[in-house]
Amino acid sequence: MEIILKEDVVNLGYKNDIVNVKSGYGRNYLIPTGKAVIASPSAKKMLAEELKQRAHKLEKIKKDAEAVAAKLEGVTLTIATKVSSTGTIFGSVGNIQIAEALAKLGHEIDRKIIVVKDAVKEVGNYKAIVKLHKEVSVEIPFEVVAE
Repeated sequence: MEIILKEDVVNLGYKNDIVNVKSGYGRNYLIPTGKAVIASPSAKKMLAEELKQRAHKLEKIKKDAEAVAAKLEGVTLTIATKVSSTGTIFGSVGNIQIAEALAKLGHEIDRKIIVVKDAVKEVGNYKAIVKLHKEVSVEIPFEVVAE
């Protein structure tokens, strides 16, 4: 099933992308929640016209994302959490804790655009990726320490 995304969907695509998904995923989740519409020929024409009109706005959005990326470039985080005697974390550290640590430093980043590849369940050094734009992402190193 071919659909046009109306907003960014993690691991699927970005706003105004035309993607193929399984019929059930499109009909039962993406379309009813307003995240997508069916990619009919008329919808594709409307999308092309809208993209033509919004080209300069998209350039501004990309420049804003690059500015935020420049601010985040040298940032390293230290996240303190409760640890057992063996060095294992109670629970895990995820994108929510990273977003909170960035907020303490004055960077308001939505937790939905922060990706932590490995499960963080022990004390140590890790990396998180902040996907600010489909062409702009920043890698943020963070250290998990005992509280």
